[in-house]
Amino acid sequence: MPQEAPVLLFVAVLGLVVGSFVNVLVHRLPIMIEQSLADEPASATLNLAFPASHCPHCEHPIAWRDKLPLLGFALLRGRCRHCQTPIAWRYPLLEALTAALFVWSAHSHAHWGAALAWAGFATTLLALAVIDAQTTWLPDALTQPLTWGGLLCAALGWSGLPLGDALYGAVAGYLSLWTVYWGFLLLTGQHGMGHGDFKLLAALGAWFGWQQLLALVLIASLSGLLMAAVLAWRQRLPANRQIAFGPCLALAGAWLMFFGAPEALRL
Repeated sequence: MPQEAPVLLFVAVLGLVVGSFVNVLVHRLPIMIEQSLADEPASATLNLAFPASHCPHCEHPIAWRDKLPLLGFALLRGRCRHCQTPIAWRYPLLEALTAALFVWSAHSHAHWGAALAWAGFATTLLALAVIDAQTTWLPDALTQPLTWGGLLCAALGWSGLPLGDALYGAVAGYLSLWTVYWGFLLLTGQHGMGHGDFKLLAALGAWFGWQQLLALVLIASLSGLLMAAVLAWRQRLPANRQIAFGPCLALAGAWLMFFGAPEALRL
């Protein structure tokens, strides 16, 4: 893809718009899942489009100008226009991160298909990491399209990975953590991780291939240990002493996307 300033500016704006949608996604998708599990009536449900965006505190509808990515937050000085409740910094942060990921992808890949593919991959990882950190859920609505997307991009030549390696990566990624899950359950009688973790590793395997699975698991495990140590030091470790592993897997995927895997960890 061309890297002239106007093109990158357009890509950045596109990333900001997508980042605004990511904010809606990470807020509403867990609620939608809860409502489906509770079998609530249709009148009580919401989706990604309706109802219109509103302040979660005073429930006043948000004007279009206040929804502008980054600008709306800046113009409102980080507070609701009507009730003055502070707006979480997560909103501009996710918008800015998504825009940065889009610009990086456009700058790093010559083919427009590859640029869009890796931008979508990175954005989906970001959404999954935030949702899992907040709820300990990795929704199938995101992990499964991420897996199929990796296989499709391999078939189209957009991920730079042979389709066979992507397919073996998805299968091996799923089975590796599935085996760990059941082994831990049989030995201890406890659930060591959620099913979403091995679905996410399957998706990462589809994007990076079976050769990178060792690096993905090691980077994720090390980041998880570091996260647990920091939380324990700050006395914020959950009572069950379990932390979400999805953000660690997402971090491992981001590491490989930006820096690649060390040669010693490639199978």
